[in-house]
Amino acid sequence: MKKLVPEFELSSEQREAVRHLAREADLTETTAGILFARGVDTPEKMRAFLSPSGENYLSPFLMKGMREAVDLIRTAREEGWRVAVFGDYDADGIGACAVLSRALAMFGIEPYLYVPERTEGYGMSVSAIDKIFDEFLPDLFITVDCGISNREEVEYIKEQGAYVIVTDHHELPDELPDCIIINPKLKDDYPYDNLCGAGVAFKLAQALVGERANGLVDFAALSTVADSVPLLGENRDIVAEGLRLIEKSPRPAFAALLGKTSEVTAQTLAFTVAPRINAAGRLGDTKAALTLFTSEDEEEIEELAARLNAYNSERQKYCDGLYAQASAQIRAEGPYDNVVMLASEEWNAGFVGIVAARIAEEFARPALLFVRRGDMLKGSVRSIEAINIYEALKSCSAYISEFGGHAQAAGVNVSEENFGPLKAALNDFIGEKYSREELVPAIAVAGEAVEDLRVARELTLLEPCGMGNRRPLFYIEAEQVDAAPIKPASAHLSFRAGGLDFVYFNGARDLGILRSDLKKRIVFEYNVSRFRGKEYVKGFVRCVLYDGMSGSDIEYSALAERLRLIPFSHENAEAVPESELNEFLRAQIERCAYGLCAVVCDRKNLSRFPALEGLDVDVFRPSAGSCANTVLYAPAQDCDLSAFRDVVVLDGPVLLPQTGDAHILSNASLTDMVALDAIDPSRETLLAVFAAVRGEDGLETGEDLAAAAKLLAGRGFGTEQLIFALAVFEELGLISLEGGRLRVFRGKRTELTNSRVYRAVSRMKGA
Repeated sequence: MKKLVPEFELSSEQREAVRHLAREADLTETTAGILFARGVDTPEKMRAFLSPSGENYLSPFLMKGMREAVDLIRTAREEGWRVAVFGDYDADGIGACAVLSRALAMFGIEPYLYVPERTEGYGMSVSAIDKIFDEFLPDLFITVDCGISNREEVEYIKEQGAYVIVTDHHELPDELPDCIIINPKLKDDYPYDNLCGAGVAFKLAQALVGERANGLVDFAALSTVADSVPLLGENRDIVAEGLRLIEKSPRPAFAALLGKTSEVTAQTLAFTVAPRINAAGRLGDTKAALTLFTSEDEEEIEELAARLNAYNSERQKYCDGLYAQASAQIRAEGPYDNVVMLASEEWNAGFVGIVAARIAEEFARPALLFVRRGDMLKGSVRSIEAINIYEALKSCSAYISEFGGHAQAAGVNVSEENFGPLKAALNDFIGEKYSREELVPAIAVAGEAVEDLRVARELTLLEPCGMGNRRPLFYIEAEQVDAAPIKPASAHLSFRAGGLDFVYFNGARDLGILRSDLKKRIVFEYNVSRFRGKEYVKGFVRCVLYDGMSGSDIEYSALAERLRLIPFSHENAEAVPESELNEFLRAQIERCAYGLCAVVCDRKNLSRFPALEGLDVDVFRPSAGSCANTVLYAPAQDCDLSAFRDVVVLDGPVLLPQTGDAHILSNASLTDMVALDAIDPSRETLLAVFAAVRGEDGLETGEDLAAAAKLLAGRGFGTEQLIFALAVFEELGLISLEGGRLRVFRGKRTELTNSRVYRAVSRMKGA
């Protein structure tokens, strides 16, 4: 289960400073506090932050190497040198090529552009350099978004008689290339070091052609968002200006990729445009993306945009298939280490990074996916926020043939013989460097909610939001919430709580949690909704965190789930005395943070297992897909436990849904189903209940048996009896709760003994 952590904590002195800043900047204390915590700590900075623009651009000549680069490029123009630009194959590299090639053209130089395909590898290679010299014979070689780790290749270029300028933004290696270098991470007077590759190219463009470079900011904005660099400082101004340019006058390439998109935001660039640029490279046609961004032929642009859209659809299908294969491999091997590390000969190197990011998020730890080519494996790495994967790889470099990247993502090549040792070394490094608590997925919130339209309006001014400048999240505390689907059978929910209206997209799986009396925290982001000329505050729910040990009527829902699971008994469970079970639990938890799920039917029985103290208590299904050790109260019929190594049933019969190859243990001391005392399985009682239910046809009940039973209470039957009866009737097809309404099917003939729930309860009750 995720933990809620404060995005920031302020001392009393800092809170007083925030109050003063709020008055000076004419902001609410909520907004001023968020800005202050993000380093925006003066009224002037706050005004500039909330009004990002090109007026805030830094002088490019503060950057080390910039004057030398401009002087050399001027010499190239004056002496008629041939200039080659070498870029990377992703959206950042393509954008950087587009920026610099157009700036050079403005400056009076028509460059030769080269972007390798992914199959040629990341960065410069001797073979690519040879190809460029064979085709073009440059006098000046300029890199964008790469080159900082290519010391040997730079020497090779110089040996061919060309000068070299490296423009890059990646982490600095121990040995730098011997040439002019422009990289914001170098020690210099430039106060901002988080530009992307195209951002660095944009600064070089400004140095070359001055304000005329501002017309190229749309490319830099796209690359900035695509490369997941922080949207703070100058990046914020670049993206804001780029979005304004795209909104006001989109160049044909952007218009073709955006289609009928009504509003262009940073998220639009990140999730609509960037994937299409990257898809071309992933499918071996980087030239299509490069030409799209450098062509002036509108007919050609339309054709290339259509091609990139098709590539993106193909990419999505391939990634879904690759993810399914990777997931199957994870389940087969068990996700019980501090890293997930997989390899296959069948995968495409262009897609493993996307899937690695998805797996890292799902399993809450770094994911390394490799493509096996003979004795070598080429991989992409994605990490979680808590773990600096570049540092981890550097510590294990003895097992790595080549790697490069940054804190959250990297590329790495390893030999077949070092694959296992690298995994073990990374697992050990992370286990020693980071505590278990640090590896628990966290969601950062700015504070508790306030019902304030002014706050919601101010928070919209934090756009563009993204990496490093996330949309602030808030929370409210609640118990029972009257949530319902927006429309019948919808996966989206709406409800009101704490004085605010909420929408929870794809929240149907949490409907039972919301309606229960579990103490919960609803995490959301503010949104300003407009209707008939008026503005309203609306919260968009991001997650629901709850206390699995709270609440009382949740036991009714637990009973409903247990009744539905009665037919699914596991004969392969190993019955263990309770004392031994406790020792087993303690040993497993101490040994590993992953792989154990302890299932309980009655929460009171948890006191019998002190080894479980401190573990989260999930309800119905594991709240995270990471396979972290957990206690599961009342597993739902659709919950999947197949990724766990050990499933331990603490009480009741062994009634579980999907468990795959998990080792199942049960408590030999507690085998009786709980909470059946109030249930009468006799035919007479069930007929009487059906007669009462039949008169409620069409009642809006929701799809949860317990919620429906509580609505039908007061008709002469207890809630437990109604839950049991509804479970039997539903299994026999006499009723349906589908779509959230009770439907009664009259005239259908069946026998009670056709219900497995009825047979199981009757047997257990001795009826």
